[in-house]
Amino acid sequence: MNKRMFWMLIITGAVFGGVFGFKWVGGKMMNQYFDHMPIPPATVSSATAASESWTSSLSGVGTVVASNGADVTTESAGIVAALHFDSGAKVKKGDLLVTLSAGSEQADLQRLQAQATLAKSEFGRLERLYKLEAISKSELDRAQADYSAARSAADGQRAKLDQKVIRAPFSGQLGIRQVNIGQYLSPGTPIVTLQALDPVFVDFTLPEQDLASVAVGQTVTATVDSQAGRSFSGEVAAIEPLVDSKTRNFKVRARFANAEGSLRPGLFARASIGLADHRDVVVVPLTAVSYNPYGNSVYVIQKIKGKNAEGKDEDQLVVRRRFIKTGENRGDLVVISDGLKAGEQVATSGLLKLQNDSHVIINNTVKPSAQANPTPDES
Repeated sequence: MNKRMFWMLIITGAVFGGVFGFKWVGGKMMNQYFDHMPIPPATVSSATAASESWTSSLSGVGTVVASNGADVTTESAGIVAALHFDSGAKVKKGDLLVTLSAGSEQADLQRLQAQATLAKSEFGRLERLYKLEAISKSELDRAQADYSAARSAADGQRAKLDQKVIRAPFSGQLGIRQVNIGQYLSPGTPIVTLQALDPVFVDFTLPEQDLASVAVGQTVTATVDSQAGRSFSGEVAAIEPLVDSKTRNFKVRARFANAEGSLRPGLFARASIGLADHRDVVVVPLTAVSYNPYGNSVYVIQKIKGKNAEGKDEDQLVVRRRFIKTGENRGDLVVISDGLKAGEQVATSGLLKLQNDSHVIINNTVKPSAQANPTPDES
């Protein structure tokens, strides 16, 4: 019985030992296979670092401002008796816009004019009597004062009556009417906005270090989102002498002709001032650069000697990560100020799949745009 138990234990140990041994050998071989399994080349697009001559410029963002703009209001309270304009109409300085009811004011003016006429007649009679030495000088002075007071009262009432007629303070384009006939208006109530649209200004800001590079008369190019693909040319009209102590920026105002009315007050604008100097730079597409907190880098594509699947020698492409310093951006391009030379080839897509010495295949059938002045596709 003991002998039988002994052989059963031996056989059981052998069976389990064989199973575990087989699994251990299989796992080890599988790990070796995965450790030495060749990684397939990653497909990337590429671009060649190019040398270009760029004109320096100063760029800022701002807002389109009318050369003259205001909300037309009333100085005097009253009920709207008549409207003499249409929303969106163009008007000239002095054009009649609104008439307020003025019946009682007109009657008061007539009364005061009558009193002024009477005072004038009385002053004339006393003046003749004074020349005849029939009255004293004080009586003549009193009559003259009464006449002056009556005339001033009539002039004041006439000025109040003129406030019942509202005219365009300058030439421009009206906005949307905000009042109706029969509506009571209090002093200061907005009636309609009026904007002078030719010319217009673009107010934008620049950092304080650019203050010495800006001068009145320099050419300014501006773009707005509402006019995609179009740029407007103007010139610097004024420079704010005060630098904002909070932002360390200063304001620049540029004047633009706007006969077509394409630039409207309130539009967001991007402005650029071209400078006279030129500089040679090395540029690559923005998509070629990996931006990281510890430094920006690109993957440079290089040729190496290698063997194919059949064991034959052939040229292969690998990427090497290289840290760089970037400069100014223009459109889809970025300046590489250090770390890359013109003519070197870099990967422009598929960067997340890459690491040092990764093998790659170049496919430029579809690749990211790389233009200094990109325009949207209208198709």
